[in-house]
Amino acid sequence: MDYRKIITVDPKVRNGQPCIRGMPITVAEVLEHLASGNSMEDVLRKHSELNRDDVKACLAFAAHDG
Repeated sequence: MDYRKIITVDPKVRNGQPCIRGMPITVAEVLEHLASGNSMEDVLRKHSELNRDDVKACLAFAAHDG
């Protein structure tokens, strides 16, 4: 998966933090949910505008840049 097609950085959105498809949902938020023990399904229920590929892109981003 090429997370660069999903993860965006725009200084006008969330102060330039990596976000998902330009939305004000940060990669860090998604990763925090997962690290807290929430499942992918939990994240998708909380953020209905996201899809599975968005969550996978966050994980790929963290693996690559972390």
